[in-house]
Amino acid sequence: MKYLKLILSIFLLSGLTIPVNSAEPGKIVGGKASTLPTWFKESFLDIADDVEEAKENNKHIMLYMHLSGCPYCYKMVEEGFKNNTNTQIIKDNFDVVAINIRGNKEIALNEDLIMTEEEVRNHFKVNFTPTIVFLDQNNQLVYKVNGYRSVESFKHILNFVKSRAYKNTTLAEFIQKQKRTKYYQFREHNSFQSITDLSVKRDKPLLVLFEDKYCPLCNQLHDGHLKNPEILKELDLFDVVRFDAESDQAIIDIDGNKTTPNEYVKKMGLNYRPGIVMFDQGAEVMRIDALLYSYHFAGHLRYVGERHYKQYPESVYDYLRVYRQKILDAGQNIDLSK
Repeated sequence: MKYLKLILSIFLLSGLTIPVNSAEPGKIVGGKASTLPTWFKESFLDIADDVEEAKENNKHIMLYMHLSGCPYCYKMVEEGFKNNTNTQIIKDNFDVVAINIRGNKEIALNEDLIMTEEEVRNHFKVNFTPTIVFLDQNNQLVYKVNGYRSVESFKHILNFVKSRAYKNTTLAEFIQKQKRTKYYQFREHNSFQSITDLSVKRDKPLLVLFEDKYCPLCNQLHDGHLKNPEILKELDLFDVVRFDAESDQAIIDIDGNKTTPNEYVKKMGLNYRPGIVMFDQGAEVMRIDALLYSYHFAGHLRYVGERHYKQYPESVYDYLRVYRQKILDAGQNIDLSK
């Protein structure tokens, strides 16, 4: 004890201090708060009652599941809900109920299912925000939208539900029959490989990108993510192939079946463009079927490319929470909006 006091005295007299980690923790930036439209329904969160009220006016219920500060929610509200054309379609055909997926208000989905807003997230398997759930007049889910959709894409979904086309066709088949604007001419990339047999065993995970000429976000993908050094580093972890989602090219799917990209996206129910499906060891691991900015996009690729999904099999967000904390602890900021 006497020697310990002597050592401490020497440190104090010499002005020396025991080194500590003095780095300031990083911050999460880039969040944007949306102001929800005033015409959203003032609901008591008894969804069965909301459905009955909507039924009286021949409407569907739309559950808008959002998160405070979510930049994707902000973009969806400003462009999807406040766009003049879509606004009128929604007002005429839907009652919109907003649900904060981290809230604690009690929601009655029906008389047997009562849960908090946060628990509703798990019930509807919400992996992206915003998520939009459409309920029919029998309180049954008829379609779910993961993440942001462009104005035109969202309009197709609204028309698909309001016309009750879901009773006899798929969204993909419905959209192909609509008048669409051509936005995109196919662009090449150094990461794209010539692969037609997805079932071949490979050392790397397989990333399949589906685009089409009607895709308003495909140029954005090429001008942004596919030029980003951080994204390119993650893409090196994959074998990458790109298909025209409306092509009749002969390919073999991951299960060894002969098919075409057009038929394969329908089979998988992949309606988002540019849509990404990631496979490993002969099975689909996850897909990106919503707009993601760089931080989340790179994280999703890393989750599969570095095979973190084996340690965090329940959700990519379990992995991202751990990764995020390491970045923040190192004193680096995370920008969610770039």
